[in-house]
This record gives sequence, structure tokens and C-alpha cells, in this order.
Amino acid sequence: MLPPFHSDIDIRERSPLSLAFVGDGVLELLVRARLVSKSHATPAVLHHEAITLVSAKAQARLLETLLPHLKEAEKDIVRRGRNASKAAVSKHASVQEYRASTGLEALFGWLYLQDRHERIDELFDLLWKEYEHSA
Repeated sequence: MLPPFHSDIDIRERSPLSLAFVGDGVLELLVRARLVSKSHATPAVLHHEAITLVSAKAQARLLETLLPHLKEAEKDIVRRGRNASKAAVSKHASVQEYRASTGLEALFGWLYLQDRHERIDELFDLLWKEYEHSA
């Protein structure tokens, strides 16, 4: 379980890129913890496996499977994240994939900053099932 977050700044005042910044860390931690809980692999192997899940390309693909399960407010956050402009784009992903991954990260950051840990767990479980199915 992630620690609770408290701030005096209204969540609606957060930029989508700030939400994505937090969401990137949330997703990274969830992926790493899940991988460690399922394997006795070395850190090098775990790192390689984690990269396959937290790359822009993978996150864009996983977001597509998640979209039908999102509530309207969550879809709005994903849209805001997708539409946020970024200075840099990964050399391993298209602009569309990079924007989609930013949308996914913004969603997880938004949920975390509202202490909605049960929803994070629920959505992450859906992502993990899709990952296992495609592996």
C-alpha cells in the first residue's frame, strides 16, 4: 500500500504533467513490487522485466485495455494527460504512444493524490492481468 498524500493545493489546480510525474512513480513502484512478489529473479532480470511494463509503448497498449473500465472523470484526466504538451519524446515510442502513456501516468497520479488507493489497486490489477495475458 502506498503512503497517503496530503496537500493544501486543490487537485484541480494540478497540471496534467504534474499528475503524470507522480503517476510515473506510482506505476514504477507498483510494477516493481508485483514483480518481486512473483519472482526470485535477480535485480537485473527484474529491471529488464519492469522496463517492458513501464515503457511508453507498453503503457499506451495497456491504457487501451483499461479505457472501457474507466469512469468519466478518469477518462477526462487521461484526455488531459494525453493533450498536455511535452518538450521531449522517447526515441522508442511514437508521439501518440508517448501521449497515451502520459495520460495513463496522469490518471495514476490523480488517483494517488486523492488517496484513492483501492481504485489504484483495482486498475493496476486490470493492467497486470492484461500484461500476464500478453506475455
